Amino acid sequence: MVLLVIMVLVGIGLYMFFNRNKIDTDDAYTTGRKISIAAHVSGYISHLMVDDNQFVHQGDLLVQIDGRDYIAQLHRAEASVQQAEADITAYNVLSAVARKNFPGQLLIAQGSLSAAKARLFRAQRDYERQRRVDRAATTQQNIDMTRAALDEATAAVVQAQGQLLQAEPVHDNIANADARATQADASLKAAQADLEAARHNVEWMDVRAPHDGWISQRNVEQGTFVQTGQEMFSIVTPDVWIVANYKETQLSRMRPGQKAEIEVDAYPQLHLKGHVDSIQKGSGESFSAFPPENATGNFVKTVQRIPVKILIDEGLDPHYPLSLGMSVEPIVNVQ
Repeated sequence: MVLLVIMVLVGIGLYMFFNRNKIDTDDAYTTGRKISIAAHVSGYISHLMVDDNQFVHQGDLLVQIDGRDYIAQLHRAEASVQQAEADITAYNVLSAVARKNFPGQLLIAQGSLSAAKARLFRAQRDYERQRRVDRAATTQQNIDMTRAALDEATAAVVQAQGQLLQAEPVHDNIANADARATQADASLKAAQADLEAARHNVEWMDVRAPHDGWISQRNVEQGTFVQTGQEMFSIVTPDVWIVANYKETQLSRMRPGQKAEIEVDAYPQLHLKGHVDSIQKGSGESFSAFPPENATGNFVKTVQRIPVKILIDEGLDPHYPLSLGMSVEPIVNVQ
């Protein structure tokens, strides 16, 4: 009996000696990248090309959304761009013409005023002569005619002054014509932006795979109406790694780069080898929705678990694919 106890103690001692540098945990699971695929545009799904758990390659067509409305928007946007281009051409021509017309109109107005003043001067002299001559040498009709000519010449001067006043803001009129051209240019840029958005909407009618992987969590069918931003399914990429939640008391000698052996609960025959990639800078509770607040006075000390990322280096078998969330038992050699 004593011999048996001694043998057991020796066995335990040897086991602890040879495994003193190996740290294991059963709180570990597989994880990877899960890409959410959402609709860029709203509409009915006209064609659904994938099924649950189907493997797709990057660039494969997954979903087609009925986009007849978006095609119509594209045609309207193209027409708006053409109209804006025509407008900017017309306004540029008008701006160039304005640089000649308005200075010319000012010169014409100045000349008209000078001519009107000359006619007024002559009419004044004619009227004065008629007033100075002897009544026997003229007639009342001549006096009335010269008076009417004087009034007409005076009115012509006033009219010419008004026309000159209208023609004087040459720079302002040219600036107004330039502003219309600038406005047309801005309208063209807005129309081009609408055209670009319409082209994107037409392109987004076809939803393609951004990465190789398996279709997961599909929640749409052909004929389903989807809204912009609505998640249709996910793509799980082939990249898989391990997240092992080690106790904080196990991390004193654990460092990135240390080798690890991984047992998969679902596949006992699968023996994976990997290495420690990184240790998370915070416990799981620190990133929870309600992290612990130790200063409230009701603190109870518990051993925390720290997530450790372990990358798989070898041992994967395509006949035994690893799904996300599978339980594993990693053993890290901290020697």
